[in-house]
This record gives sequence, structure tokens and C-alpha cells, in this order.
Amino acid sequence: MKGAFSVQALAAGLLAAFVGFASSFAVIIQGLTTVGASQAEAASGLMALSISMGVCAIWLSLRTRLPISVAWSTPGAALLATSGALEGGFAVAVGAFLVTGLLIVLAGMWKPLGRWVAAIPAPLANAMLAGVLFGLCVAPVRAVAQMPLLGLAIVITWAVVGRINRLYAVPASVLVAAILIASTTDISASSMGSLWPHPVLVVPSFSFAAVIGIALPLFIVTMASQNIPGIAVLNVNGYRPDPSPLFRTTGIFSLFSAPFGGHAVNLAAITAALCAGEDAHPDPKRRYWAAIVAGLLYIVFGLLAGAATAFISASPPILIEAVAGLALLGAFGSALMAAVSAPEGREAAVVTFIVTAAGLSFLGISGAFWGLVAGGAMLALQRWRKAPKPAA
Repeated sequence: MKGAFSVQALAAGLLAAFVGFASSFAVIIQGLTTVGASQAEAASGLMALSISMGVCAIWLSLRTRLPISVAWSTPGAALLATSGALEGGFAVAVGAFLVTGLLIVLAGMWKPLGRWVAAIPAPLANAMLAGVLFGLCVAPVRAVAQMPLLGLAIVITWAVVGRINRLYAVPASVLVAAILIASTTDISASSMGSLWPHPVLVVPSFSFAAVIGIALPLFIVTMASQNIPGIAVLNVNGYRPDPSPLFRTTGIFSLFSAPFGGHAVNLAAITAALCAGEDAHPDPKRRYWAAIVAGLLYIVFGLLAGAATAFISASPPILIEAVAGLALLGAFGSALMAAVSAPEGREAAVVTFIVTAAGLSFLGISGAFWGLVAGGAMLALQRWRKAPKPAA
């Protein structure tokens, strides 16, 4: 039957959701808590993101009959994890999340904005992303130095399983980390608190520093590292959707999740390949069921967000950071390679990376913005020096 459900799509959807959630939920919680979220607020944010991206994927896939996979912004969460606490607390961060969601909606409604984002030199955008990810990517090394046995067990598991199947490497390291933490850490029932997540409505507060230092970089990395690659994955697999409605819809769901602590919802890139490729079904017209199954499972995972957040909050932070760092190594390598692969603009990309990775904070604005500014100034200087002089 044309477009009918299949067992193959079911398996691909389950795998996509499990890999998408297990490989990066620690990054999400780390990012939210770094910018001031309490355990309850972080659990609420994780739940809001999971349910929003599940419902969004189901809606878009049914509406378009295309395998539209939706995810949270993992690079955006890494950006939050390196930003530090904000003056004004988590309410200011939520205000920045709302601005980010609004910008994504505008990128889908007003095409010049989307073109401006696409016009940001790719080396600079990738260098900024690499600088954002660098701090978490060194966490596995710090974990081995601080807790050698536990850190090595997690890293070795990731490396060995990755040699067999890269998709299972991070989930396997998450499982090993959970077992080690449960067996070596005194996690009492009182410290775990309520395992069932409760939506926590945060009244947003807005500040210029948060808009410039959080909202704009979050918008840029979400568009450049998630939405645009997500469209590219669909195109590679033979699907040609109009990007604008997809961007608008993910931006609207970002606005829905922001008051409950969610930072950004966007098109998936890695898990999109699982749902849009031949593994989901030989017939391209039947693959959209894989994205629907993944969306349903994301909703289920969202209802378990309280347990995941409570367990992580009661665990040694360095081990959670190590798992998050392992999950981001692939993204870091790809971003760094794309930043310096072309000789033209390489110095500007290196400047962007160094300033961003250094965590420079000026006027209350995070290093991601200043890295982009520094790299842009360097690139403009290089192009000005190379400009041909007018004839005498």
C-alpha cells in the first residue's frame, strides 16, 4: 500500500529517537543549569524540548508526507554550557530563548533574514561553533585526570563501541556512565526528588547583554549547524521541501517551549539521515513514518525528563561533562575542519575560534559573539588589503 506504515520505518524511527536523546540530553541539562536553571527548571526545559520536537516532527511529517526529523539544538546547548551564569538568573536566559525562537520564525517568514544568516562566511560560523564546543570536548580528558578509573571506563567504552558502530558509541558510554555513577555515588531518594517532571513556567526577563551574547549566537548556530544542514540531508536523499515553512514551524515550537525552559527546536541533521535514508524503507514515499515514530518516542522520553535530570543532578559533574564532550567530538571535528579547510579566511577563522574558545566576556556579552566580531574584522581587513588599487 502506497505510503503505508512498515516495520522497517518503525525500527529506523526508534533508533533515531534513542540515538538523538541518549547522545545529547546530558548536554542539554548541562547548558540549562549553567545559565541558572534549577533542577526542576532543567527538567521542565528538557521535557518541553522533547515534547515540542516530538509533536513538531509528527505534525510536519504528516502534513508534508516527508521524513521531517526535528531535534533540539545541541550546539546551542553547548553554547549555553560555556556562557556561564547570567545577571538576572534563568529568567534572562528564557527571555533570550524567546528572542531566538522569534528570529527563527522571522527567518522563515522574511527570506532576507535567512539569506543574511547564510551569507555569514562559513569558515567563521564553523570556527565559532568549534570554539563553543571546545570547552566541553576537553571534559573527557579532565575526567580521566580527576577520576581515572571511571573516566577511562567511559572513554574506552565510547572508543571500542565506536569501532563497531558509531551510532551506538555515545549511547553505550551513557549507559556505562549511568551504571558507574549508580554503583559508586550515594544517590538517595531525597536527593533524587520528584522523578515525574512538572512544567515550570518561567516569567522571562530581557536584557541587551543576553540578547547579544545568548540569543544572536544561539540563533546563528541553530540555523547554521542544524536547520541548514537538516535541509541538506533531505535534499541529498531526494526530498526538496520549501525550507521557509519548516523554519517557521520549528521557530513557533521554540516559542512554545521557551517559557518552560527550552532553548531551541530545529530540524535534525544526524538523526534526519536515519529517517530519510534507505534504512527507513526502500520506497522514499514510506519513510515519513520513521520520523513520526521518532516523534512519538521523543514525547515518551519527555515524560521521563524528571528522572534523567534528577539522576544527572546527583551525579559527579565531571562525568556528565565527559559524556557530553564525547557526544560533541564529531561535531567539533567537522566544524574545525570546515573552518580551516580553505586557505582564504583561515586566519580569520582561527581568530574566531581562539576568541570564542577563550570564553572572553565583555560588557556582559559572551565570547561567541566577540569571536564572530573579531573574526569578521580580521576577514574584512584581509579583503581590504587585497582590494585592487585604482589606476593612477
